[in-house]
Amino acid sequence: MSGLVGEFLLELGRGFAFVVRQKRLTLDGDHFYADLVFYHVILKCYVIIDIKTKKLTHGDLGQMQLYVNYFDEEVAAPNDNPTIGLILCTKKSDAMVKYTLGDKVKQIFASKYQFHLPTEKELEVELKREIEAIRSLENEKSEA
Repeated sequence: MSGLVGEFLLELGRGFAFVVRQKRLTLDGDHFYADLVFYHVILKCYVIIDIKTKKLTHGDLGQMQLYVNYFDEEVAAPNDNPTIGLILCTKKSDAMVKYTLGDKVKQIFASKYQFHLPTEKELEVELKREIEAIRSLENEKSEA
């Protein structure tokens, strides 16, 4: 896998298998959407990642708790380990996380990140690399 998606998966580490983006969960007619869902083949569990571009709230933690509980009850196989929830946010309060999650603190994690868009130069380099990869594939096909 190449490009920015491939780099993201490599950043996650070994064992992650992409399942779905914007997974819809419907409960009593209400729809909720988990940003990214992975299955970790080594840990044998689902990993749900939610990305927040603002300060983390107790509502965000409650939403992730809903996702984790839903996956544990409705999606995970009987031999799967408990689902892990990861919230990436721009700012968080450790005390708020502690008191909101209570005993779920071992299953749900909130981590601060610095929002970063690629520079024009990084985008240019990535586009050139992708164009070269496409040309190489086309040359291989024409030679075959």
